[in-house]
Amino acid sequence: MKYIHYILGILFAFCLITSLLITSVEAVAYWTPGYYEKEYTKYNVTADVHMEMDELLKVTHEMMAYLRGSREDLHVPAIVSGQSREFFNEREIAHMEDVRKLFIGGLMVRRICIAAACLCLLLLVFMKAEVGKILPRSICAGTALFFALVCGLAGLISTNFTKYFVIFHHIFFDNDLWILNPETDLLINIVPEPFFMDTAARIALVFAGSVLIIFILCLFLLYRSRTARHKGD
Repeated sequence: MKYIHYILGILFAFCLITSLLITSVEAVAYWTPGYYEKEYTKYNVTADVHMEMDELLKVTHEMMAYLRGSREDLHVPAIVSGQSREFFNEREIAHMEDVRKLFIGGLMVRRICIAAACLCLLLLVFMKAEVGKILPRSICAGTALFFALVCGLAGLISTNFTKYFVIFHHIFFDNDLWILNPETDLLINIVPEPFFMDTAARIALVFAGSVLIIFILCLFLLYRSRTARHKGD
């Protein structure tokens, strides 16, 4: 029976960590005030797209709302080079439809993981398992393994970001719409490759910080449990 308890604990840990990873992506994309303005200033994006910062941030807000499912389309009017026009062309819109599916799919995976984690917890309680011991151990082991894998992957990607950036797109997209032309497609100018590098690094830091906090908390719970057991002896 204990094996079942630990399997449920490991599954709980996996679901928790996956949820944290997706939430870290969401936090950087949606919950960081001033992030896009800072990046646009850093890479002089307004000059590349010939737009005022306020107008560019308005377009970004509408784009992110679309990716999250809060907006139905990407027909966003904007002032570019002093003239009113549709910011996104048909190729960009078609590509962003694929990106939207990826974003919404990630949020769905998180919901599934949260539901699965709750189910594991309920089963552990129902089977009268030592939840206070099993979950901290499982989470410590799971976070350590997952963190090691993520760090290894991050180190690999950092050796040649462009190469793995292309591989990522080949894995998640079944067309070449993501290959944009800076002469005709404004999207590639507002999210240049260095922007993706900065964003990936920021996501990694947020994820690492949240995982570290949970890991330390679980270690503390295990230490307190062990201390209480020794006192009882």
